[in-house]
Amino acid sequence: MNRTTVDLSDYPDLVVIYLGMRVNQFRGLATLLGFGPRIHAAVKSNPDGLLAHENVVYSLFPLHVGMRQYWRDFESLEAWARADPHRQWWQAFLRDPKGTGFWHEAYFRQGGMEAVYVNMPARTGLRRFASSVEARGPFFTSRQRAGRAETREGPPAVVPEEALYEPKGDAAKGGSR
Repeated sequence: MNRTTVDLSDYPDLVVIYLGMRVNQFRGLATLLGFGPRIHAAVKSNPDGLLAHENVVYSLFPLHVGMRQYWRDFESLEAWARADPHRQWWQAFLRDPKGTGFWHEAYFRQGGMEAVYVNMPARTGLRRFASSVEARGPFFTSRQRAGRAETREGPPAVVPEEALYEPKGDAAKGGSR
């Protein structure tokens, strides 16, 4: 038996994030396959703070794949997510998910977790047991959901909340976004 563990003392602010994309419609297959080379190039560019990246297959039918990433800290992850190319990917996805659903769940070594699910028809991850709420207001950004909004103001959201939702009481733009 070779039983080992890890010493994380050099990574006090470690963040582990799981991400997934699910094909919801036939056209989503092309969308999903088109992301593979882009993700590969982004990881190969070695973004500041990304410690490791692993690909994951969640299911073959419906096709649902993703990744697990380890980041040095939330600030590194957030800075990458708010910059190109991720910023452009997220803006385009929110305009038209092209037959796919997307989600992520982040877990923080210092405590806490946060998640978002967009066009995910199946209850995935934390949604399998926790109640769902709209990702707006205090649940709009990762920083807010993770309870880190009080520590410092982060970079502006990739897409402002007002661009996705009508004022409270009106119908939501694109309902499922």
